[in-house]
Amino acid sequence: MRYSGWKVILEGLRGNRGWKPVWRQPEPKPHYDAVIIGGGGHGLATAYYLAKNHGMTNIAVLEKGYLGGGNIGRNTTIVRANYFLPGNSEFYSHSLKLWEGLEADLNYNVMHSQRGLINLFHSDGQRDAFVRRGNAMINQGDDAVLLDQDGVREMLPYLDFEQTRFPIYGGLLHPRGGTARHDAVAWGYARAADRRGVDLIQNCEVTGIDVEGGKVRGVQTTRGVIRADKVAIITAGRSGQVAAMAGMRLPVESHILQAFVTEGLKPVIDHVISFGMGHFYISQSDKGGLVFGGDLDFYSSYAQRGNLPMVEHVMEAGMTLMPMIGRAKVLRSWGGVMDMTPDGSPIIDKTHIDGLFLDCGWNYGGFKAVPASGWCMAHLMATGESHALARRFRLNRFATGHLLDEEGTGSQHNLH
Repeated sequence: MRYSGWKVILEGLRGNRGWKPVWRQPEPKPHYDAVIIGGGGHGLATAYYLAKNHGMTNIAVLEKGYLGGGNIGRNTTIVRANYFLPGNSEFYSHSLKLWEGLEADLNYNVMHSQRGLINLFHSDGQRDAFVRRGNAMINQGDDAVLLDQDGVREMLPYLDFEQTRFPIYGGLLHPRGGTARHDAVAWGYARAADRRGVDLIQNCEVTGIDVEGGKVRGVQTTRGVIRADKVAIITAGRSGQVAAMAGMRLPVESHILQAFVTEGLKPVIDHVISFGMGHFYISQSDKGGLVFGGDLDFYSSYAQRGNLPMVEHVMEAGMTLMPMIGRAKVLRSWGGVMDMTPDGSPIIDKTHIDGLFLDCGWNYGGFKAVPASGWCMAHLMATGESHALARRFRLNRFATGHLLDEEGTGSQHNLH
């Protein structure tokens, strides 16, 4: 089924009785060419690009719950390409280009909104750092505009510019940055992968990974044994647990990152705003809710809830930046399980086990990386070679010391 404006109008007149299921509910086959563990954004994108770019269709995506039920459906929806270091810069630049053509590619409205992202700075030193970052972004082929205080005030007049501790000096505008509808991204990739013959198997938990003679043979699941020539672990905050089934210990730790949504309000925030000194970021959804978050809870956990001290910290940062937010009622909050690496950069690599692949360690950057992650992981699985954009994301960098220290906020080297 192809979606179009005419189809929406027609079904509206028919009482919406003509819509069909957007993907199949297949039973697992006994054998696949490739099995992807994890039905989130990265896993679904990998399956789609394996089918589209490399012609592999005998593929299964195994999800222990429902598709899109993890971090892909619970995040602050920010899409950007304002990274600084070589390796990350070109990767996220490619991801943003894929985002810009994603709706046409999938024939699905993922509500990608390039409303612009503004990173605030609060000192001369920070301004100099953002000048360097902006120049790096422009050299990469992306966009960046340096704003002085008056430029920021014109765009964001509701901020507290004269706050005592962190007065706003200006900001770096990334005009092509913005947001997308998180769950729609999962649904769009799922529908597109299904149309190319990929089996999407829900309520199918992987309980073991079969390895014989140094080669992966398949997986044990709650729906039986599934044999496979290739297996990919793409399970975000659960990556360490799943990899342990194959006898691997990964250099990652799982931490909780909280986010919050307010009641629906009239349009007021037209951009994504990042307040680095308070580690606070905010945007407004199409339904009117203010979507915002802050820093990690700073202790390892798999519980999808957060602690109250971090709630207090995030609220304080919001009130510091824009006191008007104090009038908004918070409707809900949630905690996502983040797989944090020591250098703040991801892992896309094959493992020492023949046929076993790994895509994890997305830290804060998981949602915006979905298209490029799937693109590069599919290339790796199909060809056996790392894509040029992901060659710096090799697992062995933690042994050799060739790190991409974009933001070292994850696991400690001495513990892994």
